[in-house]
Amino acid sequence: MSKKILFLVGDYVEDYEVMVPFQALAAVGCAVEAACPGKAAGEVIRTSVHDFEGDQTYSEKRGHNFALNKTFDEINEADYDGLVIPGGRAPEYIRLTPRVLEITRHFFETNKPVAVICHGPQVLAAAGVLKGRKSTAYPAVGPDVANAGAEYVSIPVDSAMTEGNLVSAPAWPAHPDWIAQYLKLLGAKIEF
Repeated sequence: MSKKILFLVGDYVEDYEVMVPFQALAAVGCAVEAACPGKAAGEVIRTSVHDFEGDQTYSEKRGHNFALNKTFDEINEADYDGLVIPGGRAPEYIRLTPRVLEITRHFFETNKPVAVICHGPQVLAAAGVLKGRKSTAYPAVGPDVANAGAEYVSIPVDSAMTEGNLVSAPAWPAHPDWIAQYLKLLGAKIEF
């Protein structure tokens, strides 16, 4: 039986952080659905590309349109085996939607696998699910993680960490490690 994964996204989600894991999870047989507050299946969100070019922070450029395949108002979180919250600009405003926080809490209350990357932990902080946990994030989000009662862990940008049902990573260069750790939490066994 295929694992069913929910992505919570919004306009200006980071392009790689939504596209790559969405496609990778689908490629290994997961049923992957992406939803955005206020939008329906068939609509699109705009993405942004964040790059590390030697400045004090990332640069930001317009990315692709990403097609949603789930209507936000029709989400039944109990139907999903896992949750993914990509980074970029989207987490800072989707966390203002009470239903996003309710959905997020469900995955922690039921101990289902959750993957967050970059600014994704902002949603977890707003949902109140980080207290007493350990998480990484994009460094600028470290204070949000700490203020939510978690231990912010600084790790290399190409690494990820797992703590309980939570896999977190600082940014898209961590995709190989982040996706592999999430697949392990989901119970996937990929052999060659």
